[in-house]
Amino acid sequence: MAEKWGADKAEPEAIGPPRRGMSKAERARRARSDRKRRATRGLSLAALIMVVIGAVFLGSKLWHGMSGTTGDYAGDGVADVVIQVHDGDSTTAIAKTLQDQKVVATVKAFVEAAHENAAISAIQPGFYKLRTEIPAANAVARLADPESRVGKLTIPEGRQLDDIADVKTKAVTQGIFALISQASCVELDGTQRCVPVDQLRAAAQSAPAAALAVPEWAAAPVAAMPNDHRRLEGLIAPGTWNVDPAGSAQEILSTLIGGSTTLYTQSGLLDTAAAMQMSPYQILTVGSLVQREAKPQDFDKVARVIYNRLAEHRKLEFDSTVNYPLDRQEVATTDDDRAKITPWNTYMSEGLPQTPICSPGTEALAAAEHPAAGDWLYFVTIDLQGTTLFTRDYDQHLANIELAQNNGVLDSAR
Repeated sequence: MAEKWGADKAEPEAIGPPRRGMSKAERARRARSDRKRRATRGLSLAALIMVVIGAVFLGSKLWHGMSGTTGDYAGDGVADVVIQVHDGDSTTAIAKTLQDQKVVATVKAFVEAAHENAAISAIQPGFYKLRTEIPAANAVARLADPESRVGKLTIPEGRQLDDIADVKTKAVTQGIFALISQASCVELDGTQRCVPVDQLRAAAQSAPAAALAVPEWAAAPVAAMPNDHRRLEGLIAPGTWNVDPAGSAQEILSTLIGGSTTLYTQSGLLDTAAAMQMSPYQILTVGSLVQREAKPQDFDKVARVIYNRLAEHRKLEFDSTVNYPLDRQEVATTDDDRAKITPWNTYMSEGLPQTPICSPGTEALAAAEHPAAGDWLYFVTIDLQGTTLFTRDYDQHLANIELAQNNGVLDSAR
């Protein structure tokens, strides 16, 4: 009889305690626990997404704050405004200034427009009249246009603070105050604004020396001339400067005097003065006399005459020092004018005038610092071409004067 398969196999034995079916309550607890774990994982993922979004947003804000967005203004602008381009400003720095003044919408828009205009690299430091809320390309074009520049001041060598008039021709040479006033003029939205000469003169006369940036080496001479605007004579150097049209008279003068002091220091004036055992102010004064008394080819010789006469305690007797407080120009002066006692008249007083009598140029200052070798005590210009004769002998000087008179050089016209 056939055997049934598996009939003799042993039954498997259970290991461990006997298993029981899960109760209904246990299944509910497990379900709640699973739902809680899934919810926690969902919240963590949402929080992570929010952190990432926040980081992206913050980074975008920082980037746009530094470099702007790609937005740009349209139209002809809203109002006139003056902005300043500083020496050494990069295109990005200029763009930031323009954005701060609401000239352009973004830094990025200006930088991109500037890359397309080669003229932007030629922009000079200074002040420029633009308009607020204009397209970046328009801002670039305006900056590159020389007509947009305002506040540019050029002071020729030998100018004094006040205007002077030629005795013969009546022609007026504008002084430094007049030149500053003109440079300060700007028209904003149809209204012309200038700093008047009277305000400049008043600030020069009464503002504290420290507020005017008067250098330490000029403080004592300036203090010795209270309530006189001429105390600042010579402290504003000739050259090209930038005047802020929005500045006050005092602020403008302070900027010019401070810049001039830096220029004088860089030129070695202080070191040369120390080597010559003179003050920088004295050399500046000598330079102003040289500027007014001679042609450039004779600057160093006239400087030597000045030092020789000072060394021998002789009066300088320069007509330029007579003319200075009279605000006029002429080769000859009258006996009455030479007899007037002023802080500058070197016919009446020994030594240098109390202040410079103009703003000397580089060559005149160089001559004051490095005079020619010679024993001359006298000089006179003998013809209209500017030929000047130098001598130590007084009789020879008188003969030279007669020659000049015969040539019509010393005719007073009064």
